[in-house]
Amino acid sequence: MLFNTFKNPLDYYGWRLGESIMAKGEMSQQVQDQMGRLQQLQNQLQVIQQQRVQVDQRLKEIEEALEELENATDKTPIFKSVGSVLIKSDGKKKIVEELTENKESLDIRRNSLHKQEGQTREKINELQSKVQNALGMSSGDNA
Repeated sequence: MLFNTFKNPLDYYGWRLGESIMAKGEMSQQVQDQMGRLQQLQNQLQVIQQQRVQVDQRLKEIEEALEELENATDKTPIFKSVGSVLIKSDGKKKIVEELTENKESLDIRRNSLHKQEGQTREKINELQSKVQNALGMSSGDNA
């Protein structure tokens, strides 16, 4: 038994106490690391949500533009914005094709963001559970 290797029983208990404190210190560092990772994931989720909102707004603009173009005749002059300049388009058909391509790309981007958001939420929930369990165990040790 380990106890017998120490001449003074207090040395044994002091060693065990030191081991226990060190284990709690490591646990505390692990929890701190997990909490830092949790904060990173929450920030990442916020960025993903902001990007999704921007994509949704752009999609709405494109859908509204496509609706307006449906009501326009082939002879209606159509302009497109290039930077801060409006340029007359070559025709309704070409603009509709460009907007449709943009819409398809944004739909793919929105789906990707939605998937990333779900995965990030899962990671957050999992990590929150781990942190809560670790904090619960360490507070239970102190009692």
